[in-house]
Amino acid sequence: MAVSAKEVNQLRQVTGAGMMDCKKALEEAGGDFDQAIDLLRKKGQKVSASRQDREASEGAVFAEISADGSTAVMIELNCETDFVARNDDFQGIGTAIVQQALKDKPADLAALNQMQIGGKALEATLTDAMGRIGEKLEVSKYALITGEKVACYIHPGARVGVLTAFKGANGADLSEVGKNVSMQIAAMNPIAVDKEGVDQTVLNKEIEIGKEQARAEGKPEAMLEKIAMGKLSKFLKDNTLLHQEFVKDPSKTIAQYLKEKSDKLTVERFERFHLGA
Repeated sequence: MAVSAKEVNQLRQVTGAGMMDCKKALEEAGGDFDQAIDLLRKKGQKVSASRQDREASEGAVFAEISADGSTAVMIELNCETDFVARNDDFQGIGTAIVQQALKDKPADLAALNQMQIGGKALEATLTDAMGRIGEKLEVSKYALITGEKVACYIHPGARVGVLTAFKGANGADLSEVGKNVSMQIAAMNPIAVDKEGVDQTVLNKEIEIGKEQARAEGKPEAMLEKIAMGKLSKFLKDNTLLHQEFVKDPSKTIAQYLKEKSDKLTVERFERFHLGA
């Protein structure tokens, strides 16, 4: 049956699907609006199923922070091509997800995927979007972080994002400090805030590597442990945030930079997403 341009446009406004897809769906549904929506959703589900084995390694990192600066969420939303990652539809989906996540505060990625957006679970929303966009879409990472003060930084290009939670601010304005420390994390990729946050297996591995290096250099067996511990100290200095040299001023560590702002100011926790990593 013939459908009017007004009906096609109305369906397009509701679903976001292309004009021709909407026209075909309405014709196939005999003008039934709800059935046409179902047909478009089924098309999305078909796209989703046919692309499960495709690699969605492109995309973008999205983040949202609460008005009081105490809570933030971050996701990595993936697609198949960089072209789609820059698409307004894709960008709108990512923004909608983090805005809803900040309201609902889902506990983990599984809970995020069941979160309702516009009356539908996120999984269904992404399935519908696949029908419009024609690529596999998925959220591969999700973080919820809270603290006395939380900073958020998305590096230009949205391939790296950081959330940083601070404590001991004592009322200090952390807008500049939060950005600087988050940029440090984005650039230097520390493995933990401090030594206490480093997994023991990592420490053991570095000690063994240090011993093997010293042994290969012909050092006496009795000295291997001491040499390895020295190498471990250097490793921790380079790879734990508070002990790293501040990129903007290498004469001080991040811990010293924070102390200048407020005597007890420190980083409680951080999350760093790198697209595809």
